[in-house]
Amino acid sequence: MNTLGRTVLLFFTFVMMSEIKQISSVQNPLIKKINLLKDKSRERKKTGLFILEGLRELQLALHGKYTIKSLLFLEDLIEIEALIKMFNGNNSPEIISISKAVYQKLAYRETTEGIIAIVESKDHDLSSLNIKNKNPLILVLESPEKPGNIGAMLRTADAANIDAVIIADPKSDLYNPNIIRSSVGCVFTNNIAIASSKEVISFLKENNIEIFTASLEASKNYTTIDFTGASAITMGTESTGLTSKWIDNSDQNLIIPMSGQIDSMNVSVSAAILIFEAKRQRNFI
Repeated sequence: MNTLGRTVLLFFTFVMMSEIKQISSVQNPLIKKINLLKDKSRERKKTGLFILEGLRELQLALHGKYTIKSLLFLEDLIEIEALIKMFNGNNSPEIISISKAVYQKLAYRETTEGIIAIVESKDHDLSSLNIKNKNPLILVLESPEKPGNIGAMLRTADAANIDAVIIADPKSDLYNPNIIRSSVGCVFTNNIAIASSKEVISFLKENNIEIFTASLEASKNYTTIDFTGASAITMGTESTGLTSKWIDNSDQNLIIPMSGQIDSMNVSVSAAILIFEAKRQRNFI
């Protein structure tokens, strides 16, 4: 950083330090509000806010153009200058220094670099889904329930850089802290829409996107499927699979052959296999 850059950073540091609030009590109203946002989906939906923790997650949220409303930090773990540098003095949130007791009350993990943020959620309406690729590759998840599986599939979607993830008939709140944590912030990096199955099926058909469903019945080996056109790989739950509304509207059921004693795998593993086969066919590897 040159002399001018250091001078600007020091100036913003001075300004922000003079405005920083401090919270040392776990009974503080804001701390109680954060705990509600962490624990209650209803509170997140009502306020349009959610909680994230961790430096990487904050960086990904900023890159995804999320609005950070408040930023709480533990000075023992991160310096204020590092936070200010991330915002470059622009659109800076309310910054609050918290005590170790408060941080331990709020944090899910010990390795989150002393950062907890209140963030404004985004609209994930299907009508606003922006897909630029003429032959998109989309992952559709029908009624996913387990945050760990959802997070893992969002990580895969990011790793493969697919065009969109659509959640149909959701049973879990996208901004559940466990989804954010298990996705390692990939909830902020993916192009995500949420709608009913009926709406998603209509959207795919109207846009001439083939629907490929993971199902055991009347299925073809996934390696024989042509994924080079506009494709939607559709996954159901581990317990019941896809419902009839998806099977009835499928262009092709597909299966991953297995040679062991069981006939199914973890849904996130199956999704990863299918997505990377599609990417292989598109000369990704």
